Amino acid sequence: MKIRPATALVGHIGVPGDKSISHRALMLGAIGEGQTVIRGFGRSADTEATASALRALGVTVVDDDVDTVRVEGVGLRGLAGPVEPIDCGNSGTTLRLLAGILAGQSGRFELTGDDSLRGRPVDRIAVPLAEMGARVETAEGLPPLVVEGGSLRGIRYELPVASAQVKSCILLAGLYAEGRTIVVEPLPTRDHTELMLAAAGVRVTRRQSRVSLGPVESLRLVEVDVPGDFSAAAPFVVAATLLPGSSLTIHDLGLNPRRTGLLDVLERMGARITAFNRRHSGGERVGDLEIQSAELTATSVRPDEVPRMIDELPLFALAAACARGQSTVEGARDLRVKETDRIETVTTSLRALGVRINPSDDGFGVRGVPTRPKGGGMSSNGDHRIAMLGAVAGLVSREGVEVGDAQAVAVSFPGFFELLDSVTQR
Repeated sequence: MKIRPATALVGHIGVPGDKSISHRALMLGAIGEGQTVIRGFGRSADTEATASALRALGVTVVDDDVDTVRVEGVGLRGLAGPVEPIDCGNSGTTLRLLAGILAGQSGRFELTGDDSLRGRPVDRIAVPLAEMGARVETAEGLPPLVVEGGSLRGIRYELPVASAQVKSCILLAGLYAEGRTIVVEPLPTRDHTELMLAAAGVRVTRRQSRVSLGPVESLRLVEVDVPGDFSAAAPFVVAATLLPGSSLTIHDLGLNPRRTGLLDVLERMGARITAFNRRHSGGERVGDLEIQSAELTATSVRPDEVPRMIDELPLFALAAACARGQSTVEGARDLRVKETDRIETVTTSLRALGVRINPSDDGFGVRGVPTRPKGGGMSSNGDHRIAMLGAVAGLVSREGVEVGDAQAVAVSFPGFFELLDSVTQR
């Protein structure tokens, strides 16, 4: 797909519901009591994988509307063991969080996925689940992941690497464990699981660097209103910042501070972004964003900032390429175990467009110049975040960008290109 240069992004938009919150709402609704109605559901290949996995486990998941889903809960221990392996598609969130829930069920469960997912390590969840008493098998540290539920015990676990998915897996297993389950984080990560568990009636204790909970008898999550996904909004934020004359407003957006590190970094670079109409919904912070174009100066992303913008680091690389000076990212080794090795794919893709970027073991450095990159061609390699990066790069380039495998955006944002086109001026 060829993305032609644009002059500005102008208008008012809303983005699909938050993918992370949608996953969790499906899962907690499934093991809850009664019915859960999810409004603003973030429909994507990833969240559909979670819905399909739950159906395979005996849960009724009904699509009442394009963005409204109803889940009939089977109770805390009511999931049924399927005959076939559970296909998690490309969704690491589905596999890792579901593994924590299945560790507390009766039976043997096999979790697998597509080629990309089967290449991503799962030892980070296999080790703590085994320590809690579950029987866990992997293919030399990779999926398929086999979980056989057992009598679980609470543990105190210090995460070797900041990871919301690993934290969530352990906490969900902790719902079934005798005693208290404590997770200690090296750095704060997104806390959607903790917020939703609390909304479902679980007593969750939170401190600066740790979260804990005890076993529960039941959950009750009546309804969830899902705000717009910040990661889905991020390409629009960066494009509007870089294109002169842009004026874009994004409505009803999730503004959880553990997700919005990109805003802090862009504002440090000189971006003009205003949050207004702030409010809370189900424990989550929500608001609207107004983005005006701005000239940027270079900055460095510190390791402690990485967990709050891990999915947006490819877009930061592009922003840095159009800023004045040398920008760096450190402490982002986790980029190497995403859908692709994103340090390498970002470096290779942007170099092909004329950007001066060099990889490091745990990040990259970008020599920015305040002008449009030349453009050219790049492939997403099946990675939805890289496909969106290519789209924004095409808009802000001089000659446009040919993005190979652009349809990969459907993993998280099926209507991305149509929405982008609706606010693009050429």
